[in-house]
Amino acid sequence: MDPAASYDFSADSSRLDPEWIHRLLRSTYWAQGRSREDQDHLLRTSRNYGVYVSSTGAQVGYARIVTDEVTFAWLADVVIDPAHRRMGLGRLLIDGLLGDLAPMGLRRVVLKASQEGRALYEQKGWQLLDAPDDWLELRR
Repeated sequence: MDPAASYDFSADSSRLDPEWIHRLLRSTYWAQGRSREDQDHLLRTSRNYGVYVSSTGAQVGYARIVTDEVTFAWLADVVIDPAHRRMGLGRLLIDGLLGDLAPMGLRRVVLKASQEGRALYEQKGWQLLDAPDDWLELRR
């Protein structure tokens, strides 16, 4: 039996558990120190996705997309609760959000991938940036 079958993907923001999201993201290297106020703002201004235990509704996965909904999107804050990893939930989350984005016909969806997540993203079609020398960033 597929372990992910006991979990549900949802794009319904009303199901999100903001406290759980903040607590888990603060344990990551990229969001360490992020305030709850900032995290709540990100929830309001992003397309949000979750993975939930089917039997209880408890949230165990999260990702968000920042997009203009026509040409470009940035995938961020992809995280699965450590107690629920290695069960295909990252794949469930990515497949679900890509399905939600598909009707937009976006030309580009970018992300900054950890070594741990890189293989999953590559399986789903992500590749190194085309002409990375053309990309710039403004860091503050």
